[in-house]
Amino acid sequence: MKGKITRWLMAISSFAFVADPGNASESRYEEATFAGGCFWCIEAAFDKTDGVKEAISGYTGGHKENPTYEEVSTGKTGHLEAVRVIYDSSKISYEKLLDIFWQQIDPTDNTGQFVDKGSQYRTVIFYHNDEQKRIAEESKRLLESSGRFDRPIVTEIRPAAPFYRAEEYHQDYYEKNASRYEFYRSRSGRDQYRSPCAAGTCPIPGREKKPEEGRSDERELKARLTPLQYHVVREQGTERPFENEYWDNKREGIYVDVVSGEVLFSSRDKFDSVTGWPSFTRPLEPENIIERKDTSHGMVRIEARSRKGNSHLGHVFNDGPPPTGLRYCMNSAALRFIPREDLRKEGYGEYEKYFLSTEEAPQPRHPFRKGSS
Repeated sequence: MKGKITRWLMAISSFAFVADPGNASESRYEEATFAGGCFWCIEAAFDKTDGVKEAISGYTGGHKENPTYEEVSTGKTGHLEAVRVIYDSSKISYEKLLDIFWQQIDPTDNTGQFVDKGSQYRTVIFYHNDEQKRIAEESKRLLESSGRFDRPIVTEIRPAAPFYRAEEYHQDYYEKNASRYEFYRSRSGRDQYRSPCAAGTCPIPGREKKPEEGRSDERELKARLTPLQYHVVREQGTERPFENEYWDNKREGIYVDVVSGEVLFSSRDKFDSVTGWPSFTRPLEPENIIERKDTSHGMVRIEARSRKGNSHLGHVFNDGPPPTGLRYCMNSAALRFIPREDLRKEGYGEYEKYFLSTEEAPQPRHPFRKGSS
């Protein structure tokens, strides 16, 4: 019984932040909830729409109460990144909100959205009442019957569930971290795919350019990167030791993926491995790095790739120093260094805390990993 009461209270508390959208007696304010991949992008699409009072990034649809971003990012909580829209129904209709939603997503992708792959990035329309359910189902039927898609529309329509507001740094991210948001978005594949996709009028996939597997447009990427950078991140190349940009860099700051801008390493975890490549004992953001077996060149190694950028970064070895015993041996060409003093200007202000005194600075998150097999 106690567990049921706790869940009921959590549901009420997660809902409470929308209970007074200026004036609780103004019944014209209604709620709509959409999951469409990265909530930064979905929030930005709704936030400036006339008739929308507020768009809030959060997590919903799962089983974990009060989840954190790190927990949702594992894909194990059942939650999706979503946006709850508080709107004035006298100014904008639910049908119009659906039209805006369809324009932001690829409704045929059940693995995520664009560079963001995983169950937490799938697309779902969460309805709050029977009327919203009816309108959403009709909208989806129009798309399915239009013949505009050569694959099934997999966007789900589900009843609204407890909604947990995301951490404050995620709210209005497109405004508070404009440069970083634009860097991510321009390389996410979302804008390359986006089209006027009002119900029944979506273009046929393939008739407009769509990035392969949701990745950044390769021709644009090849033009933006140097030949060496492209060779490393897309062709699994390796730069020459002792003749690369960061192997001997001793400045304080962070290292991000040269393709996507996602945070990878901190200078505080960098060490001289005497190999001629930048080496780190651990990632600053472990969830941004994918490790997988690499059997190329007659060897068995662990390759490190960035999650969003899908960039080849380097390899991970078991011959590093304490506290992890690991050596993340990276290619400078796959990285971009952001000095400590430029973090806020570059849109990475939340990482300034890692360069406080040793006693004050938080420790990077590092998941337990058995060996390197």
